[in-house]
Amino acid sequence: MILAVVIPEPPPMPLPPGRRAPLPEGPHVSDLAAARPRHAPRTALASLLAVVTLLLAGCGSGSAQPPGAPVADGTLTVALPFAPRSGYAIDTDDAFGLSQLGVTETLVGTGEDLQAEPRLATAWTQVDPLTWRFELRPGVRFHDGTPMTPEAVAGALNWVAGVAAPPRAVRGIGLTATPDGEAAVLVGTTAPDPILPLRLTSPNTAILAPSAYRGDGPPDVLGTGTGPMRLTVVEGVRGATLERFDRYWGGRPQLAVVDARYVPDPSARALAFRAGDVDIALGLPEAAVLELAATAGVEVQTVSAPRTVSLLMNQSAPPFADVRVRRAVQQAVDRTALAEQALAGAALPAADLFGPAVTWGSEEPPPPPDPAAARALLQEAGYGPDNPLTVRLATYPNRPELPVLATAVQAMLAEVGIDAEIQVGEYATQEPDLLAGRYDMFLLSRSYLTDLPDAAGVLTSDYTCAGSYNIDHYCSPEFDALVASLSGITEPDRRREVFAQAAQLLVDDVAGVPLVHSQESAAARDVTGFTLDPTARSLVTARLAKTA
Repeated sequence: MILAVVIPEPPPMPLPPGRRAPLPEGPHVSDLAAARPRHAPRTALASLLAVVTLLLAGCGSGSAQPPGAPVADGTLTVALPFAPRSGYAIDTDDAFGLSQLGVTETLVGTGEDLQAEPRLATAWTQVDPLTWRFELRPGVRFHDGTPMTPEAVAGALNWVAGVAAPPRAVRGIGLTATPDGEAAVLVGTTAPDPILPLRLTSPNTAILAPSAYRGDGPPDVLGTGTGPMRLTVVEGVRGATLERFDRYWGGRPQLAVVDARYVPDPSARALAFRAGDVDIALGLPEAAVLELAATAGVEVQTVSAPRTVSLLMNQSAPPFADVRVRRAVQQAVDRTALAEQALAGAALPAADLFGPAVTWGSEEPPPPPDPAAARALLQEAGYGPDNPLTVRLATYPNRPELPVLATAVQAMLAEVGIDAEIQVGEYATQEPDLLAGRYDMFLLSRSYLTDLPDAAGVLTSDYTCAGSYNIDHYCSPEFDALVASLSGITEPDRRREVFAQAAQLLVDDVAGVPLVHSQESAAARDVTGFTLDPTARSLVTARLAKTA
Protein backbone atom coordinates (compact mmCIF):
# COMPACT_ATOMS: atom_id res chain seq x y z
CA MET A 1 0.00 0.00 0.00
CA ILE A 2 1.24 3.48 -0.87
CA LEU A 3 0.56 6.32 1.55
CA ALA A 4 0.54 9.89 0.29
CA VAL A 5 0.88 12.24 3.26
CA VAL A 6 0.68 16.01 3.17
CA ILE A 7 2.30 17.78 6.10
CA PRO A 8 -0.07 20.54 7.18
CA GLU A 9 0.94 24.07 7.97
CA PRO A 10 1.37 24.70 11.69
CA PRO A 11 -1.80 26.16 13.21
CA PRO A 12 -1.86 29.82 14.27
CA MET A 13 -0.65 30.80 17.70
CA PRO A 14 -3.28 29.99 20.32
CA LEU A 15 -5.32 32.41 22.33
CA PRO A 16 -4.54 32.62 26.04
CA PRO A 17 -5.74 29.54 27.89
CA GLY A 18 -9.04 29.78 29.71
CA ARG A 19 -11.72 27.76 31.37
CA ARG A 20 -13.97 25.84 29.02
CA ALA A 21 -16.99 25.42 31.21
CA PRO A 22 -19.12 27.07 32.25
CA LEU A 23 -19.43 29.77 29.65
CA PRO A 24 -19.43 33.43 30.75
CA GLU A 25 -22.75 34.95 31.76
CA GLY A 26 -24.52 38.07 30.66
CA PRO A 27 -25.60 39.79 27.49
CA HIS A 28 -22.31 41.52 26.79
CA VAL A 29 -20.04 38.53 26.15
CA SER A 30 -18.21 39.28 22.92
CA ASP A 31 -15.79 36.38 22.54
CA LEU A 32 -16.73 32.99 23.92
CA ALA A 33 -14.06 31.39 21.80
CA ALA A 34 -11.48 32.69 24.26
CA ALA A 35 -13.08 30.51 26.91
CA ARG A 36 -11.98 27.31 25.19
CA PRO A 37 -8.85 25.53 26.42
CA ARG A 38 -5.94 26.18 24.06
CA HIS A 39 -2.79 24.17 23.78
CA ALA A 40 0.66 24.77 22.36
CA PRO A 41 0.80 24.40 18.57
CA ARG A 42 1.64 20.96 17.34
CA THR A 43 4.89 20.50 15.51
CA ALA A 44 4.86 19.40 11.90
CA LEU A 45 6.05 15.96 13.02
CA ALA A 46 3.19 15.63 15.46
CA SER A 47 0.74 16.60 12.73
CA LEU A 48 2.30 14.07 10.39
CA LEU A 49 2.02 11.27 12.94
CA ALA A 50 -1.61 12.14 13.60
CA VAL A 51 -2.48 11.99 9.90
CA VAL A 52 -0.65 8.69 9.43
CA THR A 53 -2.46 7.20 12.40
CA LEU A 54 -5.85 8.16 10.96
CA LEU A 55 -4.99 6.78 7.54
CA LEU A 56 -3.78 3.48 8.94
CA ALA A 57 -6.93 3.20 11.05
CA GLY A 58 -8.98 3.53 7.89
CA CYS A 59 -7.09 0.66 6.23
CA GLY A 60 -8.23 -1.95 8.75
CA SER A 61 -10.95 -4.52 8.59
CA GLY A 62 -13.76 -2.02 8.09
CA SER A 63 -14.69 -1.72 11.76
CA ALA A 64 -14.26 2.08 11.81
CA GLN A 65 -17.39 4.14 12.45
CA PRO A 66 -18.85 5.44 9.17
CA PRO A 67 -19.38 9.20 8.93
CA GLY A 68 -22.75 10.27 10.28
CA ALA A 69 -23.35 7.10 12.29
CA PRO A 70 -24.42 7.47 15.94
CA VAL A 71 -21.55 7.33 18.42
CA ALA A 72 -22.18 5.12 21.42
CA ASP A 73 -21.83 6.79 24.81
CA GLY A 74 -21.34 10.26 23.34
CA THR A 75 -21.19 13.58 25.16
CA LEU A 76 -23.37 16.44 23.91
CA THR A 77 -22.95 20.12 24.73
CA VAL A 78 -25.88 22.47 24.22
CA ALA A 79 -26.26 26.26 24.60
CA LEU A 80 -29.61 27.36 26.01
CA PRO A 81 -31.01 30.90 26.25
CA PHE A 82 -32.65 30.80 29.68
CA ALA A 83 -31.01 29.85 32.97
CA PRO A 84 -32.98 28.52 35.94
CA ARG A 85 -34.29 31.30 38.15
CA SER A 86 -35.57 29.29 41.10
CA GLY A 87 -33.06 26.50 41.59
CA TYR A 88 -34.99 24.10 39.32
CA ALA A 89 -38.09 24.29 41.53
CA ILE A 90 -40.68 22.07 39.87
CA ASP A 91 -43.57 24.47 40.62
CA THR A 92 -41.90 27.34 38.72
CA ASP A 93 -41.01 27.97 35.09
CA ASP A 94 -37.72 26.14 35.76
CA ALA A 95 -39.73 22.95 35.26
CA PHE A 96 -39.78 23.64 31.53
CA GLY A 97 -35.98 23.52 31.43
CA LEU A 98 -35.98 20.18 33.22
CA SER A 99 -38.43 18.80 30.64
CA GLN A 100 -36.34 20.18 27.78
CA LEU A 101 -33.21 18.48 29.11
CA GLY A 102 -34.92 15.11 29.41
CA VAL A 103 -34.86 15.00 33.21
CA THR A 104 -38.57 14.93 34.05
CA GLU A 105 -41.72 13.57 32.47
CA THR A 106 -45.46 14.00 32.87
CA LEU A 107 -48.38 11.61 32.82
CA VAL A 108 -49.54 12.96 29.47
CA GLY A 109 -47.65 14.27 26.45
CA THR A 110 -48.66 15.92 23.19
CA GLY A 111 -48.03 15.16 19.54
CA GLU A 112 -47.61 17.47 16.58
CA ASP A 113 -51.38 17.93 16.44
CA LEU A 114 -51.35 19.21 20.06
CA GLN A 115 -53.60 16.35 21.12
CA ALA A 116 -52.95 14.40 24.31
CA GLU A 117 -50.91 11.22 23.99
CA PRO A 118 -49.54 8.66 26.47
CA ARG A 119 -46.40 9.34 28.46
CA LEU A 120 -46.12 8.05 32.04
CA ALA A 121 -49.80 7.21 31.76
CA THR A 122 -50.82 4.82 29.01
CA ALA A 123 -54.55 5.65 28.94
CA TRP A 124 -57.19 7.73 30.70
CA THR A 125 -60.96 7.84 30.97
CA GLN A 126 -63.42 10.27 32.51
CA VAL A 127 -65.14 8.42 35.37
CA ASP A 128 -67.64 11.19 36.14
CA PRO A 129 -67.84 14.96 35.49
CA LEU A 130 -65.31 15.65 38.26
CA THR A 131 -62.99 12.63 38.06
CA TRP A 132 -60.53 11.15 35.58
CA ARG A 133 -58.72 7.80 35.87
CA PHE A 134 -55.14 7.50 34.58
CA GLU A 135 -53.59 4.09 34.01
CA LEU A 136 -49.87 4.14 34.79
CA ARG A 137 -47.13 2.79 32.56
CA PRO A 138 -45.61 -0.39 34.01
CA GLY A 139 -41.89 -0.75 34.62
CA VAL A 140 -41.09 2.94 35.14
CA ARG A 141 -38.31 3.67 37.62
CA PHE A 142 -37.18 6.91 39.14
CA HIS A 143 -33.56 7.98 38.88
CA ASP A 144 -33.02 6.86 42.48
CA GLY A 145 -33.98 3.32 41.44
CA THR A 146 -37.38 3.17 43.12
CA PRO A 147 -40.46 2.15 41.11
CA MET A 148 -43.16 4.58 40.06
CA THR A 149 -46.27 3.67 42.04
CA PRO A 150 -49.76 5.15 42.24
CA GLU A 151 -48.85 6.51 45.68
CA ALA A 152 -45.80 8.28 44.26
CA VAL A 153 -47.79 9.79 41.39
CA ALA A 154 -50.60 10.98 43.65
CA GLY A 155 -48.10 12.47 46.09
CA ALA A 156 -46.33 14.42 43.32
CA LEU A 157 -49.57 15.84 41.89
CA ASN A 158 -50.98 16.76 45.29
CA TRP A 159 -47.76 18.54 46.22
CA VAL A 160 -47.72 20.80 43.17
CA ALA A 161 -51.46 21.50 43.42
CA GLY A 162 -51.09 22.41 47.09
CA VAL A 163 -48.28 24.98 46.95
CA ALA A 164 -49.10 28.57 47.89
CA ALA A 165 -49.04 29.68 44.24
CA PRO A 166 -49.88 26.66 42.07
CA PRO A 167 -48.54 26.67 38.49
CA ARG A 168 -50.79 28.31 35.93
CA ALA A 169 -51.84 25.04 34.28
CA VAL A 170 -53.49 23.70 37.46
CA ARG A 171 -54.28 26.88 39.36
CA GLY A 172 -57.82 27.32 40.60
CA ILE A 173 -59.17 23.92 39.53
CA GLY A 174 -59.01 22.21 42.93
CA LEU A 175 -56.89 19.30 41.67
CA THR A 176 -56.56 16.26 43.94
CA ALA A 177 -55.08 12.82 43.24
CA THR A 178 -55.57 9.46 44.95
CA PRO A 179 -54.18 5.98 44.20
CA ASP A 180 -56.61 3.59 42.53
CA GLY A 181 -55.41 0.02 42.91
CA GLU A 182 -51.90 -1.05 41.93
CA ALA A 183 -51.61 0.68 38.56
CA ALA A 184 -53.80 3.80 38.35
CA VAL A 185 -54.61 7.13 39.94
CA LEU A 186 -57.82 9.12 40.17
CA VAL A 187 -57.50 12.85 39.53
CA GLY A 188 -60.37 15.08 40.58
CA THR A 189 -61.32 18.74 40.16
CA THR A 190 -63.87 20.92 41.93
CA ALA A 191 -65.70 21.66 38.66
CA PRO A 192 -65.95 19.75 35.37
CA ASP A 193 -62.74 20.19 33.40
CA PRO A 194 -62.87 18.97 29.79
CA ILE A 195 -59.14 19.50 29.25
CA LEU A 196 -57.68 17.92 32.39
CA PRO A 197 -55.45 15.49 30.41
CA LEU A 198 -53.98 18.50 28.57
CA ARG A 199 -53.33 20.23 31.89
CA LEU A 200 -51.25 17.24 32.93
CA THR A 201 -48.90 17.82 29.99
CA SER A 202 -47.51 20.86 31.83
CA PRO A 203 -43.89 20.25 32.94
CA ASN A 204 -44.96 21.59 36.34
CA THR A 205 -46.93 18.36 36.82
CA ALA A 206 -43.86 16.15 36.28
CA ILE A 207 -43.74 13.10 38.52
CA LEU A 208 -40.80 12.97 40.93
CA ALA A 209 -39.72 10.19 43.28
CA PRO A 210 -41.01 10.31 46.88
CA SER A 211 -37.41 10.96 47.97
CA ALA A 212 -37.63 14.37 46.28
CA TYR A 213 -40.12 15.60 48.87
CA ARG A 214 -38.14 15.02 52.02
CA GLY A 215 -37.66 18.15 54.07
CA ASP A 216 -39.52 21.42 54.20
CA GLY A 217 -38.09 23.01 51.05
CA PRO A 218 -38.99 22.50 47.40
CA PRO A 219 -38.58 19.00 45.92
CA ASP A 220 -35.04 17.94 45.11
CA VAL A 221 -34.79 17.23 41.37
CA LEU A 222 -31.28 15.73 41.58
CA GLY A 223 -31.70 12.03 40.90
CA THR A 224 -35.50 11.93 41.27
CA GLY A 225 -36.92 12.25 37.75
CA THR A 226 -37.98 9.57 35.26
CA GLY A 227 -36.51 10.90 32.00
CA PRO A 228 -33.68 9.54 29.86
CA MET A 229 -31.12 11.82 31.53
CA ARG A 230 -30.37 12.15 35.23
CA LEU A 231 -29.43 15.57 36.61
CA THR A 232 -26.17 15.15 38.52
CA VAL A 233 -24.46 18.55 38.79
CA VAL A 234 -25.92 22.05 38.81
CA GLU A 235 -23.86 25.23 38.53
CA GLY A 236 -26.50 27.86 39.22
CA VAL A 237 -27.18 30.07 36.22
CA ARG A 238 -24.07 28.85 34.41
CA GLY A 239 -24.89 25.28 33.50
CA ALA A 240 -25.69 21.73 34.49
CA THR A 241 -24.44 18.21 33.84
CA LEU A 242 -26.67 15.25 33.10
CA GLU A 243 -25.84 11.57 32.83
CA ARG A 244 -27.63 8.73 31.09
CA PHE A 245 -30.25 6.82 33.06
CA ASP A 246 -29.65 3.23 32.01
CA ARG A 247 -32.98 1.98 33.39
CA TYR A 248 -35.08 4.42 31.38
CA TRP A 249 -38.43 2.85 30.46
CA GLY A 250 -38.17 4.08 26.87
CA GLY A 251 -34.92 2.21 26.14
CA ARG A 252 -31.28 2.89 26.88
CA PRO A 253 -30.45 6.49 25.83
CA GLN A 254 -27.71 6.92 23.26
CA LEU A 255 -25.97 9.83 24.99
CA ALA A 256 -23.85 9.20 28.06
CA VAL A 257 -23.48 12.82 29.16
CA VAL A 258 -25.15 16.15 28.38
CA ASP A 259 -23.39 19.39 29.24
CA ALA A 260 -25.99 22.19 29.36
CA ARG A 261 -24.75 25.77 29.29
CA TYR A 262 -26.92 28.82 29.86
CA VAL A 263 -25.89 31.65 27.54
CA PRO A 264 -28.37 34.57 27.62
CA ASP A 265 -26.81 36.52 24.74
CA PRO A 266 -27.96 35.19 21.31
CA SER A 267 -24.79 36.40 19.61
CA ALA A 268 -22.71 34.65 22.24
CA ARG A 269 -24.62 31.41 21.60
CA ALA A 270 -23.90 31.71 17.88
CA LEU A 271 -20.24 32.42 18.59
CA ALA A 272 -19.97 29.40 20.88
CA PHE A 273 -21.42 27.23 18.13
CA ARG A 274 -19.09 28.61 15.47
CA ALA A 275 -16.10 28.02 17.76
CA GLY A 276 -17.09 24.38 18.27
CA ASP A 277 -17.75 24.81 21.98
CA VAL A 278 -21.31 23.50 21.68
CA ASP A 279 -23.00 20.91 19.47
CA ILE A 280 -26.47 22.49 19.53
CA ALA A 281 -27.37 26.15 19.98
CA LEU A 282 -30.95 27.30 20.39
CA GLY A 283 -32.38 30.74 19.65
CA LEU A 284 -29.98 32.20 17.11
CA PRO A 285 -29.95 35.67 15.51
CA GLU A 286 -31.19 35.78 11.94
CA ALA A 287 -27.76 36.75 10.60
CA ALA A 288 -26.25 33.69 12.24
CA VAL A 289 -29.04 31.49 10.90
CA LEU A 290 -28.35 32.62 7.32
CA GLU A 291 -24.62 32.15 7.73
CA LEU A 292 -24.80 28.73 9.38
CA ALA A 293 -27.39 27.44 6.92
CA ALA A 294 -24.75 27.85 4.21
CA THR A 295 -22.03 26.16 6.29
CA ALA A 296 -21.07 22.60 5.39
CA GLY A 297 -21.74 20.08 8.11
CA VAL A 298 -24.20 22.31 9.98
CA GLU A 299 -27.91 21.54 10.25
CA VAL A 300 -30.15 24.55 10.79
CA GLN A 301 -33.78 24.01 11.75
CA THR A 302 -36.41 26.76 11.72
CA VAL A 303 -40.03 26.21 12.74
CA SER A 304 -43.09 28.39 13.15
CA ALA A 305 -43.63 28.65 16.87
CA PRO A 306 -46.82 29.23 18.83
CA ARG A 307 -45.14 32.38 20.11
CA THR A 308 -46.02 36.04 19.71
CA VAL A 309 -43.99 39.14 20.48
CA SER A 310 -46.38 41.70 21.94
CA LEU A 311 -46.00 45.30 23.00
CA LEU A 312 -47.58 45.29 26.46
CA MET A 313 -48.93 48.49 28.02
CA ASN A 314 -49.62 48.94 31.71
CA GLN A 315 -53.34 49.68 31.93
CA SER A 316 -53.25 50.14 35.69
CA ALA A 317 -51.69 53.62 35.50
CA PRO A 318 -51.36 56.65 33.20
CA PRO A 319 -50.81 57.08 30.36
CA PHE A 320 -51.99 53.66 29.20
CA ALA A 321 -55.02 53.49 31.44
CA ASP A 322 -56.48 55.71 28.71
CA VAL A 323 -57.62 53.55 25.80
CA ARG A 324 -57.01 56.48 23.43
CA VAL A 325 -53.29 56.37 24.18
CA ARG A 326 -53.19 52.61 23.73
CA ARG A 327 -55.03 52.94 20.45
CA ALA A 328 -52.58 55.63 19.32
CA VAL A 329 -49.73 53.16 19.87
CA GLN A 330 -51.70 50.53 17.95
CA GLN A 331 -52.09 52.96 15.03
CA ALA A 332 -48.43 54.05 15.12
CA VAL A 333 -46.82 50.64 14.79
CA ASP A 334 -46.20 49.17 11.34
CA ARG A 335 -46.24 45.44 12.07
CA THR A 336 -45.56 44.40 8.50
CA ALA A 337 -42.42 46.52 8.43
CA LEU A 338 -41.31 45.05 11.75
CA ALA A 339 -41.56 41.49 10.41
CA GLU A 340 -40.31 42.03 6.87
CA GLN A 341 -37.74 44.80 7.34
CA ALA A 342 -36.60 45.02 10.97
CA LEU A 343 -36.44 41.22 11.26
CA ALA A 344 -35.62 40.59 7.59
CA GLY A 345 -38.55 38.23 7.10
CA ALA A 346 -37.65 36.04 10.08
CA ALA A 347 -41.12 36.51 11.58
CA LEU A 348 -44.71 37.08 10.44
CA PRO A 349 -46.72 40.24 11.12
CA ALA A 350 -49.37 39.65 13.79
CA ALA A 351 -53.00 40.68 13.48
CA ASP A 352 -53.93 39.19 16.86
CA LEU A 353 -52.53 37.03 19.63
CA PHE A 354 -52.65 33.75 17.72
CA GLY A 355 -50.72 33.01 14.55
CA PRO A 356 -50.27 30.39 11.84
CA ALA A 357 -48.80 27.80 14.20
CA VAL A 358 -52.35 26.90 15.33
CA THR A 359 -55.52 26.23 13.37
CA TRP A 360 -57.50 28.98 15.10
CA GLY A 361 -54.88 31.68 14.46
CA SER A 362 -55.77 34.68 12.32
CA GLU A 363 -54.75 34.49 8.67
CA GLU A 364 -55.55 38.14 8.02
CA PRO A 365 -52.74 40.69 7.67
CA PRO A 366 -52.60 43.38 10.35
CA PRO A 367 -54.09 46.77 9.48
CA PRO A 368 -51.63 49.32 8.07
CA PRO A 369 -50.36 52.02 10.39
CA ASP A 370 -52.08 55.39 10.51
CA PRO A 371 -49.72 57.97 12.06
CA ALA A 372 -52.15 60.84 11.50
CA ALA A 373 -54.88 59.03 13.43
CA ALA A 374 -52.37 58.22 16.17
CA ARG A 375 -51.40 61.88 16.56
CA ALA A 376 -55.07 62.89 16.68
CA LEU A 377 -55.79 60.36 19.44
CA LEU A 378 -52.83 61.59 21.47
CA GLN A 379 -53.99 65.19 21.10
CA GLU A 380 -57.47 64.16 22.20
CA ALA A 381 -55.93 62.54 25.28
CA GLY A 382 -54.05 65.73 26.10
CA TYR A 383 -50.61 65.04 24.65
CA GLY A 384 -48.79 67.11 22.06
CA PRO A 385 -45.92 69.56 21.59
CA ASP A 386 -46.88 71.45 24.76
CA ASN A 387 -47.27 68.25 26.77
CA PRO A 388 -45.02 65.60 25.20
CA LEU A 389 -45.49 61.97 26.16
CA THR A 390 -42.37 60.19 27.42
CA VAL A 391 -42.51 56.51 28.39
CA ARG A 392 -40.12 53.70 29.24
CA LEU A 393 -39.94 50.78 26.81
CA ALA A 394 -38.33 47.77 28.47
CA THR A 395 -37.35 44.35 27.16
CA TYR A 396 -34.71 41.65 27.62
CA PRO A 397 -31.84 40.35 25.45
CA ASN A 398 -32.26 36.56 25.63
CA ARG A 399 -34.32 36.42 22.45
CA PRO A 400 -32.44 37.98 19.54
CA GLU A 401 -35.41 39.74 17.98
CA LEU A 402 -36.44 41.76 21.04
CA PRO A 403 -33.77 44.50 21.15
CA VAL A 404 -34.09 44.89 17.37
CA LEU A 405 -37.84 45.30 17.61
CA ALA A 406 -37.50 47.73 20.52
CA THR A 407 -35.36 50.05 18.41
CA ALA A 408 -37.76 49.89 15.46
CA VAL A 409 -40.82 50.49 17.65
CA GLN A 410 -39.05 53.41 19.30
CA ALA A 411 -38.62 55.07 15.90
CA MET A 412 -42.27 54.46 14.93
CA LEU A 413 -43.54 55.95 18.18
CA ALA A 414 -41.30 58.98 17.75
CA GLU A 415 -43.03 59.73 14.44
CA VAL A 416 -46.34 60.30 16.27
CA GLY A 417 -44.86 62.23 19.17
CA ILE A 418 -44.16 59.50 21.77
CA ASP A 419 -40.63 59.53 23.19
CA ALA A 420 -39.82 55.96 24.25
CA GLU A 421 -36.70 55.38 26.36
CA ILE A 422 -35.42 51.84 25.81
CA GLN A 423 -34.29 49.79 28.80
CA VAL A 424 -32.79 46.32 28.22
CA GLY A 425 -32.23 44.09 31.25
CA GLU A 426 -32.58 40.54 32.47
CA TYR A 427 -36.18 39.37 32.49
CA ALA A 428 -35.96 37.81 35.95
CA THR A 429 -35.14 41.14 37.56
CA GLN A 430 -37.96 42.91 35.72
CA GLU A 431 -40.80 40.45 36.32
CA PRO A 432 -41.75 41.60 39.86
CA ASP A 433 -42.23 45.17 38.63
CA LEU A 434 -44.21 43.98 35.60
CA LEU A 435 -46.63 41.97 37.72
CA ALA A 436 -46.96 44.82 40.21
CA GLY A 437 -47.73 47.38 37.50
CA ARG A 438 -44.51 49.36 37.90
CA TYR A 439 -43.69 49.84 34.22
CA ASP A 440 -44.92 51.68 31.12
CA MET A 441 -44.35 49.47 28.05
CA PHE A 442 -42.75 46.06 27.74
CA LEU A 443 -41.80 43.91 24.77
CA LEU A 444 -42.54 40.30 25.65
CA SER A 445 -42.06 37.11 23.66
CA ARG A 446 -44.65 34.66 24.95
CA SER A 447 -45.62 31.17 23.86
CA TYR A 448 -49.39 30.96 24.02
CA LEU A 449 -49.16 27.18 24.49
CA THR A 450 -46.51 27.21 27.23
CA ASP A 451 -48.70 26.22 30.15
CA LEU A 452 -50.86 23.72 28.31
CA PRO A 453 -51.57 22.97 24.63
CA ASP A 454 -54.94 24.70 24.75
CA ALA A 455 -55.47 28.45 24.49
CA ALA A 456 -57.59 28.50 27.65
CA GLY A 457 -54.33 28.51 29.58
CA VAL A 458 -52.86 31.74 28.22
CA LEU A 459 -56.25 33.47 27.97
CA THR A 460 -56.91 32.79 31.65
CA SER A 461 -53.49 33.52 33.09
CA ASP A 462 -52.59 36.53 30.93
CA TYR A 463 -55.84 38.40 30.37
CA THR A 464 -58.55 37.63 32.93
CA CYS A 465 -59.03 40.09 35.79
CA ALA A 466 -57.52 37.65 38.31
CA GLY A 467 -54.95 36.23 35.90
CA SER A 468 -51.68 35.34 37.58
CA TYR A 469 -49.61 36.61 34.62
CA ASN A 470 -51.75 39.56 33.58
CA ILE A 471 -48.89 41.97 32.83
CA ASP A 472 -51.16 44.29 30.82
CA HIS A 473 -53.37 44.60 33.93
CA TYR A 474 -56.32 44.26 31.59
CA CYS A 475 -59.72 43.58 33.16
CA SER A 476 -62.96 43.03 31.25
CA PRO A 477 -66.01 41.24 32.69
CA GLU A 478 -67.09 40.45 29.12
CA PHE A 479 -63.74 38.79 28.40
CA ASP A 480 -63.79 36.87 31.69
CA ALA A 481 -67.27 35.52 30.96
CA LEU A 482 -66.19 34.40 27.50
CA VAL A 483 -63.16 32.53 28.84
CA ALA A 484 -65.20 31.03 31.69
CA SER A 485 -67.56 29.49 29.12
CA LEU A 486 -64.73 27.20 27.99
CA SER A 487 -65.15 25.07 31.12
CA GLY A 488 -68.35 23.65 29.65
CA ILE A 489 -67.18 23.22 26.05
CA THR A 490 -65.63 19.91 25.00
CA GLU A 491 -65.93 20.08 21.20
CA PRO A 492 -62.55 21.18 19.72
CA ASP A 493 -64.13 23.24 16.94
CA ARG A 494 -66.33 25.13 19.36
CA ARG A 495 -63.37 25.80 21.67
CA ARG A 496 -61.43 27.23 18.73
CA GLU A 497 -64.31 29.57 17.95
CA VAL A 498 -64.14 30.91 21.49
CA PHE A 499 -60.35 31.30 21.23
CA ALA A 500 -60.80 33.42 18.10
CA GLN A 501 -63.56 35.51 19.71
CA ALA A 502 -61.35 36.16 22.74
CA ALA A 503 -58.44 37.20 20.54
CA GLN A 504 -60.63 39.69 18.68
CA LEU A 505 -61.89 41.17 21.96
CA LEU A 506 -58.29 41.74 23.04
CA VAL A 507 -57.66 43.59 19.79
CA ASP A 508 -60.78 45.73 20.24
CA ASP A 509 -59.81 46.65 23.81
CA VAL A 510 -56.13 47.12 22.87
CA ALA A 511 -54.89 44.74 25.55
CA GLY A 512 -51.37 45.12 24.26
CA VAL A 513 -50.41 45.13 20.60
CA PRO A 514 -49.34 41.77 19.06
CA LEU A 515 -46.42 42.67 16.80
CA VAL A 516 -45.02 39.54 15.16
CA HIS A 517 -45.35 35.78 15.30
CA SER A 518 -41.97 34.23 15.94
CA GLN A 519 -40.00 31.49 14.33
CA GLU A 520 -37.60 29.39 16.36
CA SER A 521 -34.17 28.54 14.95
CA ALA A 522 -31.40 26.25 16.10
CA ALA A 523 -28.14 24.91 14.72
CA ALA A 524 -26.68 21.46 15.24
CA ARG A 525 -23.44 19.81 14.24
CA ASP A 526 -22.51 16.11 14.33
CA VAL A 527 -25.77 15.00 15.96
CA THR A 528 -28.67 12.78 14.97
CA GLY A 529 -32.17 12.51 16.36
CA PHE A 530 -32.47 16.25 16.91
CA THR A 531 -35.85 17.85 16.26
CA LEU A 532 -36.52 21.46 17.19
CA ASP A 533 -39.62 21.59 19.37
CA PRO A 534 -41.67 24.75 18.68
CA THR A 535 -43.08 24.61 22.23
CA ALA A 536 -39.55 24.38 23.74
CA ARG A 537 -40.51 21.46 25.98
CA SER A 538 -38.37 18.77 24.41
CA LEU A 539 -34.73 18.67 23.35
CA VAL A 540 -32.78 15.80 24.91
CA THR A 541 -34.42 12.48 24.12
CA ALA A 542 -33.34 8.86 24.26
CA ARG A 543 -32.66 8.85 20.52
CA LEU A 544 -30.56 12.01 20.44
CA ALA A 545 -26.94 11.08 19.74
CA LYS A 546 -23.58 12.37 18.63
CA THR A 547 -22.37 11.17 15.23
CA ALA A 548 -19.00 10.16 13.88
